[in-house]
Amino acid sequence: MQPANLFFLTLALIGVAYALGYFRSRALAAPMGGIRHLKSLPGYYGVRAAMWCGIPALIVLALWVSFEGQVIQLLVLGSLGPEMVPKSVGEASLMMSRISNIASGALSSDSVEQPLTNAAALLTNLRDNSGNYMTLLVLSIAGLAGFVGWYRIQPRLNAREQVEKTLRWIMFACAGVAILTTIGIVFSVIFETIRFFGMVSFVDFFFGTSWSPQVALRADQVGSDGAFGMIPLFTGTLLISAIALVVAVPVGLLSAIYLSEYANTRVRGLVKPAMEMLAGVPTVVYGFFAALTVAPFIADFADSLGVGASSQSALAAGLVMGIMIIPFVSSLSDDVINAVPQTLRDGSLALGATQSETMKKVIFPAALPGIMGGILLAASRAIGETMIVVMAAGLAANLTANPLESVTTVTVQIATLLVGDQEFDSPKTLAAFALGAMLFIVTLLLNVLALKIVRKYREQYE
Repeated sequence: MQPANLFFLTLALIGVAYALGYFRSRALAAPMGGIRHLKSLPGYYGVRAAMWCGIPALIVLALWVSFEGQVIQLLVLGSLGPEMVPKSVGEASLMMSRISNIASGALSSDSVEQPLTNAAALLTNLRDNSGNYMTLLVLSIAGLAGFVGWYRIQPRLNAREQVEKTLRWIMFACAGVAILTTIGIVFSVIFETIRFFGMVSFVDFFFGTSWSPQVALRADQVGSDGAFGMIPLFTGTLLISAIALVVAVPVGLLSAIYLSEYANTRVRGLVKPAMEMLAGVPTVVYGFFAALTVAPFIADFADSLGVGASSQSALAAGLVMGIMIIPFVSSLSDDVINAVPQTLRDGSLALGATQSETMKKVIFPAALPGIMGGILLAASRAIGETMIVVMAAGLAANLTANPLESVTTVTVQIATLLVGDQEFDSPKTLAAFALGAMLFIVTLLLNVLALKIVRKYREQYE
């Protein structure tokens, strides 16, 4: 059985276990005079039985799906002779691909060695039996554990306490997974970045003004050393992001102020959903709009003024990106402004302040932390955008502050470096991790700066 089908079948068993636990608790309480003699409500007994049924089964299913491929690979490669066992991870991947092609019939078994044919047969057998074993094990655990949970239901059992304790552990585990995932991401980037700086000079990367990571295969080829200066990439990133924020922050913030403080209910009901629809438009659509409409218009307009402009420019990408992130600023700012207590508005107006003075002196300082959060989210969205930059600003790593020229960003280069089959032993590929680490540090510094601004200017009310 496929894992997805088995998952839904397990959910059905969990529902059955809940129903059986619920009705068993009521049946046990009936001779005693009703459910008031139960230690907990019947629903808690049902949830407890459902947890007994579902949690062990879902854990086993998740572990099986996570490690099935690695275990099968070890068994298949272990069946090969000592002379054919791969010596590295890359060789193992290529060998498994070849064996998989033999097993699927894409590669004729007559043209390969006999050990590979036997390994392909073993792979097919393991894949077929793995699903059966997984289904049998998961359903057996779900049925047995569910029966134990159902059988142990007693009127004096405090099911509520056990359910709440289990839920606390589940939430703790989810929080732990989030933290461990973040730590794993940070350390994986750090380790690969250290490998990169073992191949490329630290000074060349941080202070270099040329970016050309095309490392040649032979030392006699032109540009065999490559160029890994990050300054052009970060300059392009900051230029496009700055243009986007110049467009998005005033428009988004002023529209939020209008919708929350000045617009009537009818206008707000029409404008706010229409503006939030911009957030649901795919970025590739924005990219088409930037490449086919905005960029040619900017180039033609600049030519009419006698100013040279590239057909792909930072200004085109920044303007369209600014339109894209307007909903992030507007929606979050609107929600934060509406969350300011109405008593602050009433008190300010009662003291004789106008509506605009109340907005500037009372509401805005109280809502500043949330507004800064919305602007930071918009900035992060602009810094991390890739598709619009590829289609409207190009891939050229130019060191320029002219918004009419073609530039590229860090995220675009990361995507370019990691496209296709790459060998993670070359500085060209490892450069993506170094760029990611620097982007992480820049984003962290922006968050620290924003936090300092909020702490300095915000107003706290009791």
